[in-house]
Amino acid sequence: MTDQKWTYPPEFLAALPAFGLAPTPHTPPLLVRDALNDLYRYEIRCLRQRLLNGEFERVDYKVEVVLLRKKYWPLSLQPKHWEIIIAPFAPAPTEGLPSESAE
Repeated sequence: MTDQKWTYPPEFLAALPAFGLAPTPHTPPLLVRDALNDLYRYEIRCLRQRLLNGEFERVDYKVEVVLLRKKYWPLSLQPKHWEIIIAPFAPAPTEGLPSESAE
């Protein structure tokens, strides 16, 4: 994807496979968020169509929407927060650490 590496928090890495998403350290966070958002929009449209088809009452629709929002909890974070939480990979600093030859 890119030369930059990203560090995804364990909570994200645990939640995303349920949606068929498995970002690598080279996958930009906004690309993952856009894919997740597309899946959410598809599901919410299907849910709306089921309501219009009379498969359930509006009261039940509201409950289903809340459940869908909980399922897609990573989308509750704004895109700018995705880029903050999923920080670019930074190698551990070596400055100030004793070198192996100093023993």
